[in-house]
This record gives sequence, C-alpha cells and structure tokens, in this order.
Amino acid sequence: MLRPPKGRTWAPVGVRPVVTVRGRGSGRVNMAGVLAFRDGERPHLFYRLHVYHGRKGEPRTFSWKDYRDLIVATHHHLGAPLVWCWDNLNVHLAGQLANFAAENADWLRIVQLPAYAPELKPIEAVWPI
Repeated sequence: MLRPPKGRTWAPVGVRPVVTVRGRGSGRVNMAGVLAFRDGERPHLFYRLHVYHGRKGEPRTFSWKDYRDLIVATHHHLGAPLVWCWDNLNVHLAGQLANFAAENADWLRIVQLPAYAPELKPIEAVWPI
C-alpha cells in the first residue's frame, strides 16, 4: 500500500496541520511520456504510469514491452506513421525493441538521440524541474 498509517495532529487556526508519518516509503511512480506533433495541430501528450509498491518480484520500472505498448497505442490513436526519438536509456536500446521497430518499419522509424541532449527532446519540457 502507498497509503501511510493514520495519525493525529493539531495546528492553530489558519495554519496548515502537518502529520509526520513513519514508514518504509518504498513505493514510487514512474512515468513514460510521448509528445506527438502534426502540422497545423496542437501537440498530443500520451503517457503511461508504472506504480512500484516494493513487493518481492515486482518490476521496479518499465520493461521493453511497456514501451512497445505505448508506441502501439500512440500509433493506433493517431492513425499515422511515427518517427520516434529515443534517448540512451538502457531499455530503449534493448534488442527486442529494435526487432519490433524492424518488423514495423512501414509505420515506425526510430531515431537515436545523443547521450545527453535534453534540448532535443520536447518531452523534457513537460516534466517539472
């Protein structure tokens, strides 16, 4: 569970009460996002969330299949060929994703970005700093 145990606190009128909670705090939420652009239209944002609860045997982050599913969902929603820009995240470089791109070369083209180039990735403007 990501919900903390119940606690009680007080605060003077007009002051926000703060409840301190002790706990493991092992859960986290990851997000993968895509910005899609078409001429004459506003950008489309597609994203997927991955919730990690800290359980034994549970994957901590996205697998190559999750990225594949995001690509397919984006393609089905837009109904158009895609030019996909990857950074050098280790999962993006997985052989299974390269095979998937080769099998779907009629509607998918993958462009590998330099190792560190946030100014070339429009999705970086979406995430808070």
